Amino acid sequence: MDFVIGTEGRDEFLFLEVAKSAKKLVEDVMLVKTDENVVITADTSTDKRVVDATARAVYAAGGVPTVIWYETRPTAVVEPPAPVAGAVKNADVWIEYSYAYILHTNAWKEALKSGTRYICLTGMDALMMVNTIGRVDYPKMLELGERLRQLVESADEVIIKSPAGTDLTAYNRGRRVRQSGKLADTPGEPIMLGGQVSWCPVEETINGRLVFDGALWPPAEIGLLRSPVVLTLEKGVVTRVEGGAEAKTFERWLAGFNDPTMYHLAHYSLGFNPGVTRCTGRIVEDERVFGCIEMGLGSQGPQIGGKTWKSASHTDGIVLNPTIILDGEVIEEEGRYVHPDLVRLCRDLGVPGY
Repeated sequence: MDFVIGTEGRDEFLFLEVAKSAKKLVEDVMLVKTDENVVITADTSTDKRVVDATARAVYAAGGVPTVIWYETRPTAVVEPPAPVAGAVKNADVWIEYSYAYILHTNAWKEALKSGTRYICLTGMDALMMVNTIGRVDYPKMLELGERLRQLVESADEVIIKSPAGTDLTAYNRGRRVRQSGKLADTPGEPIMLGGQVSWCPVEETINGRLVFDGALWPPAEIGLLRSPVVLTLEKGVVTRVEGGAEAKTFERWLAGFNDPTMYHLAHYSLGFNPGVTRCTGRIVEDERVFGCIEMGLGSQGPQIGGKTWKSASHTDGIVLNPTIILDGEVIEEEGRYVHPDLVRLCRDLGVPGY
């Protein structure tokens, strides 16, 4: 599992910055309180530096850290070993670093039902932790996300275009929009790394062409894309996969599950973490490339607010430099926000070019 791409692997690399970032994650994002049980799950592809730093930060904050390591599964959304399922169900806070994440599994659902506050940080390494948490003004990023959320939720027609050929039209019809990268302030609510707004338009209204040109994972054989993967969607379902060798790999991977719902579009997500300026092959980081849009296929969790279904797996792909048109108004043009409120907030965040 080659997910640490071009990153220094020595223990002393950014060790002070990682410590500060872990403290911020534990105290300011996960809101860990004294005596809370915090379970940290990791597989054998996880960067041990971030796990150790997080455990130390939990202990320093007065929490009780429990770290669980297990083997790397061949793909995401595979049920974990039974002891893992039991531990996360009994946790106050669950921080998942496992590369083959268990988001959307029954174990994950049971943990949420029991009130566990969860965050998915799959594949996070030292540099990613520093860039996406430690060096980011989290409150200002959340303010940008809230304005994006409001703009999308108030719109009906959503048109997405991109220089690579994406041309999708869909309708929200009053669907709610969620800032998935919020703070962990609600028991039983899953959150993601900051810098993402997620929702799903009414599934049957999604039609057109979707072109992933940044990254796509899983399957593990792809990650950072070298050639576009072109999908045709009719009423929210992928009816054709086109492109080069990676598209063929992706097509075979989807078909291998023998699960029709793997072809269903599960969500739209806007990425806006100022610490992410390019795709790296680490999907949680790639989903937050500033100005991108990410879309998922397969399982749709209840937090999305759509139909909700369980599939054999889930996959996410990145569209770079999108143009987003809401009810005829362009809020982003080829990867640059143009709505005046968004421009102002980008300036406040110190995003280059604004």
